Amino acid sequence: MKMIKTLQATTALTLIASGAIADGHMADEMTIVSWGGAYSASQQAAYHDPYMEMTGVTIINDESSSEAVAKLRAMNEAGNITWDLVDVEAADAIRLCDEGLAMEIDPDEILAPGDDGSSASDDFGDMLVSDCFIPQIVFSTTFGYRTDMVPAGVEPPTGACDVFDLETYPGKRALNRNPIANMEWALLCDGVAYEDVYDVLETDEGQAQAFAKLDTIKSETIWWTAGAETPQLLADGEIFMGSTYNGRLFSLIAEQGQPVEMAWNWQMFDLDGWVIPTGLSEDRLARVLDYVRFATDTQRLADQAKYISYGPARASSAPLVSTHATLGIDMAPHMPTDPNNAENTFVNNYEWWADYRDDLDAKFQSWLAQ
Repeated sequence: MKMIKTLQATTALTLIASGAIADGHMADEMTIVSWGGAYSASQQAAYHDPYMEMTGVTIINDESSSEAVAKLRAMNEAGNITWDLVDVEAADAIRLCDEGLAMEIDPDEILAPGDDGSSASDDFGDMLVSDCFIPQIVFSTTFGYRTDMVPAGVEPPTGACDVFDLETYPGKRALNRNPIANMEWALLCDGVAYEDVYDVLETDEGQAQAFAKLDTIKSETIWWTAGAETPQLLADGEIFMGSTYNGRLFSLIAEQGQPVEMAWNWQMFDLDGWVIPTGLSEDRLARVLDYVRFATDTQRLADQAKYISYGPARASSAPLVSTHATLGIDMAPHMPTDPNNAENTFVNNYEWWADYRDDLDAKFQSWLAQ
C-alpha cells in the first residue's frame, strides 16, 4: 500500500513539473463527492461555480460522503474509480490513507502558499492530520432545539447532556446513525471525566456503559444518516432536540428564521477536507490537482465562511472572514471556535477512531437492530 501511495504522489509531482496541468492535459469533467445540503451549497458558491466559470469544466456533485470509506473500498476492489475528489472527516481520511485508497500529498508542492507568504504546511499547521488529508474547515457536531417546545418554567437546554434528560425535556430526539460523538457523549454524560473518555471507550465495559446510557433514550430517538435530516426534522416540529453539524443549524436559524436555538455545550470539534482517490488516470488527476490548488487557497476558504458558519482550516484565511454573503451578519459569533460557544468542547480523537471505527460501527449497528 505504501508503494502505491508513493507512486501516486510521484505521479502528481510529475504532472506539475512537466506542465501537464498548465498546458491543458486535463479531464473536462469531475465528480466531486460531499455531504449535500447547506454545506454543499457553500462549496458550490465558494469553489465550484468560480472554478467552472474560470475553466469551463463540468463538476458533477455526489452526496455520498457518509459512505465514502465503504464505496472507495468497493471501487478499488472492482478496479473502477468513478469519483475524482472526496470530502471526508479527518478520521476517515486517516483510514483511507492507511488502506492505500487515498493519495499522499506534499502540501507545499500541491497546495497554494498562504496569501500572507506562509508555506501551505505552515498555514494549515496542525490541521494536516494525515499525509493524504487536504483540510478545508473546522466544524462541530452540536445540538439544536425548538424554542417553542421548551416546557413552561424550564430553562432551555444548553448542550449534549440535556439530550439524555427526557423528564425535563420530553419529546423526540435525533442522533447520527453512527458511533462517533454519540459514544463519547454517552460516557461523558454518565459521569466519565473528559480526559478518560477514550480510555474507557477502548474497553468492553466502557462500550457497554455507553450503550446502556444510549438505551435510556433509544425509544425516543430518530437516527439520521445525512446532516440535512435534523434541520428538516426541527423545522417540521417532529423532534424537540437533535444533533447535526453546526453550519446546518446556522442555516436553519439565520437563513430560514426557524424557532430554533443552539445548545453548544460539549459540541464535538472535528475537521473536514479533501482526499484524492488512488487510481485516477493522469488527465483526471491533473484536473483534480488544478481544482484543489484553487479551492483551498486563502481566499477560497475565507469565501466559504461567507455562506456557512465553519471556520477555515488555513490560518491566513481567518482574518478575511467577515459577514454573510447575503444576510450581512457578522459570521464570527456563529463559528464553533467563538469563545462564547466553546466553553466546553470535545475534540474528536481522529487517530483513535481510525483504529476503532470498523469495530464500533459493527457493534453500533447491531445495537440499533436489537
